[in-house]
Amino acid sequence: MSKRERLDALLAERDLEAVWFARPNSVAWLTGANSVVDREADVGVAAVGYDGDGLEAVTNNVEADRLRDEELPDDVRVAAFDWYESSLAEAVADRSPDPAAADFDVPGMASVDASPLRQPLTDADVETYRELGRETAAAVEAVCRELQPGDAESEVASALRVALSARGIESPVALVGGAERARRYRHYTPTDAELGGYALVSVTAQRDGLHASATRTVAFASELDDESLADLRERHDAARTVEATALAATREFAGGGERGETAGTASDVFAAIRDAYEAVGYPDEWREHHQGGAAGFAGREWFGAPDADDPVTAPMAYAWNPTVAGAKSEDTVLVADGELEVLTDTGRWPTTAVAPREDDATVERPDVLVVGDEA
Repeated sequence: MSKRERLDALLAERDLEAVWFARPNSVAWLTGANSVVDREADVGVAAVGYDGDGLEAVTNNVEADRLRDEELPDDVRVAAFDWYESSLAEAVADRSPDPAAADFDVPGMASVDASPLRQPLTDADVETYRELGRETAAAVEAVCRELQPGDAESEVASALRVALSARGIESPVALVGGAERARRYRHYTPTDAELGGYALVSVTAQRDGLHASATRTVAFASELDDESLADLRERHDAARTVEATALAATREFAGGGERGETAGTASDVFAAIRDAYEAVGYPDEWREHHQGGAAGFAGREWFGAPDADDPVTAPMAYAWNPTVAGAKSEDTVLVADGELEVLTDTGRWPTTAVAPREDDATVERPDVLVVGDEA
């Protein structure tokens, strides 16, 4: 089902004359445009509406020419209002037919959750995602291969942002944890602490509205004795077994790969994740951090949880991110046609074929990269 067909279905189901989107991820999903000026704002500088006939963007006179010339497709009409006379919400309310709904607060309009409309991915979304995934992984891995024990977490995070920005990719999340802080905290927001024995590097990157997440682990042979390195690898192996299990369950519950079909929900995948944690000897680790979920035009379109009823669809990207006390396994993976395709993959990072729990199919998952290991 195309994006406009989904919108037509929404209008018919809710008996609406129009639906409006002003949150940047939904504007990007619908038009490919970047409507962000202030990155701290929940709503962009334009709203895009659909009335069953076509798309129209409403924005202020400051932004209209730039959006028309550089961002919006030619078939999107642009209506401008004077910035000093109205707000975006008021301009949309004045211009829209009734009844209507919006993904932001508009006087007299019902609300709409855009996330279900963005699932599953379209063929065009998938192709864009493949390029984003490869380039995200390339940026992260290039930085990781240059790490040294004395590097500050904050310096590494800056290098990540630069490497991503050079590829036209934004970095809403750039986490870098050295050996001490990565073991203590699940969200290792970077500080001036040195990496020490090893580093966890995690990003969520965004371009064209799509989000790709990946984590890589780098250990320094000069800083870790054999026992410490073996302990890190054991926890890393446990985390990636849980991730492989989550991916296998996602494929199973995505309805056999039929477009838009679903055979299960986020809670079904979560049950498999919880069982996998117990099987690898860490039964309570799932309580310490969210486990990830569906990815797309949000870092996570939904999260797996015990009672989550979000449908598991295909084709769709998923970023599961299990953690085990200082270890994490995470990539963005496309589930389509009953297959798994790792999007955040360069083919140049060492991997191991990891077997999910109770499943014969293996999934290639990243190894701990040991720097300075002469073996």
